[in-house]
Amino acid sequence: MAVPKRKVSKSRKRLRRGHDKAASMATQPCPRCSSPKLSHRVCPTCGYYRGKKMIEVEDA
Repeated sequence: MAVPKRKVSKSRKRLRRGHDKAASMATQPCPRCSSPKLSHRVCPTCGYYRGKKMIEVEDA
């Protein structure tokens, strides 16, 4: 059975796992206000989803 001769250091382990990370969430422009939003979610800028007002958004 293969057994490591020495402990793998944290830096060596992390170098090897550098590509194992979560991909960033894809955004798309809101059809109403053109600000970026996550798909299948209410737009945080205008509060609309699928052409209907879902939440009230305060103007800052």
